[in-house]
Amino acid sequence: MSERPPISPRSPRAALEPEQVPPPPKRSDGARNPFVIVGNAIFTILIILMIGAGATYYYGKQTLESPGPLQEDKIVNIPARAGKRDIADVLSREGVINVNPWVFIGSVFALKASSDLKPGEYSFQKNASLRDVIATIVDGKVVQHAITIPEGLTSEQIVTRLSDNDIFTGSVREIPREGTLLPETYKFPRGTTRDQVIQRLQQAQKRVLAEIWERRNTDLPLKSPDQLVTLASIVEKETGRADERSRVAAVFVNRLRQRMKLQSDPTIIYGLVGGKGTLGRPIKRSEITQPSPYNTYVIDGLPPGPIANPGRASLEATANPARTRDLFFVADGTGGHAFTETYDQHAKNVAKLRASEKQIQNDTVEPADDPAPAAAAPGAADTNPTAATPPKPTNQKKPPRSGRQGAAQQTTSPPVVQR
Repeated sequence: MSERPPISPRSPRAALEPEQVPPPPKRSDGARNPFVIVGNAIFTILIILMIGAGATYYYGKQTLESPGPLQEDKIVNIPARAGKRDIADVLSREGVINVNPWVFIGSVFALKASSDLKPGEYSFQKNASLRDVIATIVDGKVVQHAITIPEGLTSEQIVTRLSDNDIFTGSVREIPREGTLLPETYKFPRGTTRDQVIQRLQQAQKRVLAEIWERRNTDLPLKSPDQLVTLASIVEKETGRADERSRVAAVFVNRLRQRMKLQSDPTIIYGLVGGKGTLGRPIKRSEITQPSPYNTYVIDGLPPGPIANPGRASLEATANPARTRDLFFVADGTGGHAFTETYDQHAKNVAKLRASEKQIQNDTVEPADDPAPAAAAPGAADTNPTAATPPKPTNQKKPPRSGRQGAAQQTTSPPVVQR
């Protein structure tokens, strides 16, 4: 048996004292290595950065994707040479975004769009997110404004319309040559210069005219596309009805073939006022025979150039007129025209129109409430205060436009007979 170590007696005080704790083990030399210390610090920093990046990503994604404050679609103009801070201020002022400008700038950098923001007028959708807003500006899909140039306007009238439209900038250096602009509906962004608009209208006219000239009736008595435009401009001014254009064109083509004067009223007006387009009053009798390069009651054949800018439909109708032998037309009182081959039938249509106009004038005279007495004795005005003379005609309709005795006849003009 092994012997147990002797028990050394302790005093009661010593028994109550805690036993001495052994000292901690010494730190190894490897733990005190500076490379280990640096590595631990880097690892800790990386952990913190990863947590921060995750939080930033989550916040950024929420900021970019959250619906914006716009309650309805809105058009906002981003001015030229505006910086990122300026763009942010404009968008905030217009209620498109509701974030701090620096958040907007940060989002632009995050989306790598710093150099792609384009000025212009943009349409932002309802509740557009910040990402959608930035994408709209980056895409550069600016608002396009529809501008309609009516058929039959002169170049001067078209330039005046462009000058009065505030979406365009700059001025037109010179009035384009008559007939070189194509009336149509175009779309332009705000800020387009007026010279650029004119150039586009001219390019469209050249393209359309070339196409129509290639498809023209080969037996037309017209030698060039310019002559086609000139005759089409007369057709354009003579009728606004689509179903009549080719027949009106046929009348003038037939007259050219027979070497008859065209006798078109709009050419008289253009000879008097030029590019202003409208006379503002009826043609005077003395003006019918007044010499002018454009007055087709005086000159033979076509005038020296167009009297307006004809549209595509009038160009098509003139290039391929109806196959008729009509030489005359006159207003029929319903907004259209009556066409005839002979002057005798034309004269009957003119007489019918005059009778219709006279009937309209008679129908628009309002009768008096009480007929006036045939003769009134002295003082009768005092005893019959309600008696009144018939009032002047009111609401009298303007007589419909009618042609002259050539291609057409206006009822106020003297006879101009062409057989």
